[in-house]
Amino acid sequence: MITGAGRGIGKRLAIGFARAGFRVGLLGRSQGELDVTKLEIEDAGGVAVRLRADVCQYDQIVAAVDKMNSLWGGVHALVANAAVQGPIGPFAETRPKDWQEVLDTNILGTMNCCRAVLPQMMQRRGGKIVVISGTGAATPRANFSLYAASKAAVVRFVESVAEEVRDQNVQINAMFPGQTYTSMTDEILTAGVRAGSAEIEQSEQVRLTGGILPEKQTQLALFLTSERSNHVTGKLIYVQDDWKKLEQENGRPEAFTLRRHMR
Repeated sequence: MITGAGRGIGKRLAIGFARAGFRVGLLGRSQGELDVTKLEIEDAGGVAVRLRADVCQYDQIVAAVDKMNSLWGGVHALVANAAVQGPIGPFAETRPKDWQEVLDTNILGTMNCCRAVLPQMMQRRGGKIVVISGTGAATPRANFSLYAASKAAVVRFVESVAEEVRDQNVQINAMFPGQTYTSMTDEILTAGVRAGSAEIEQSEQVRLTGGILPEKQTQLALFLTSERSNHVTGKLIYVQDDWKKLEQENGRPEAFTLRRHMR
């Protein structure tokens, strides 16, 4: 099950997983976007089902999980990707009423999805969860304080839950997909000076080049949802990291975690 599968990174990952032979549950709020993703997958010979739901509504997520249970016998892997960027600009100029959607979608939405699939994974003694992180999770991000805080929160959530379900053979990790062209890129460029010169320059470059290739993002996501990563849990892994080393070794306990700079 992939949330936010109607566009952007979620759509690219959904197509990548389908090409790899997965049956994919496409979860999102826009029926039209989900229809297009499903059509692209099926035209390429893949299998997908539309799951129209809002990650902020726990009951809707449970219903989506129940549908996958009835169709395919359960959710064996969850990619929690749905997120919003929220207000752009200095925090002191943001409005409290604009904070709620970011916190509800990025933090509570992720928690809702994990809570909905974890019991069956724990009972089955097997399951994979990949939470999509973002810029600002491990380092400061001026003018994007709400987004950065929400992403740091979900990474620490991942690290904590990983310890709770380790003995049930369930692995949960956070994945930073790198700078890639999505609707958030356009939001930054539209915000102009409120985003800051560095963000504008980076977004212009991403719009020009497309950013990180979808294939690289899919490779890491596929690794984190495969048996090859059964020994990897509670980690924050960047697409640009030399993450393939993890396939051969556990590494240091503090490696690939939110607090990456150790004395």
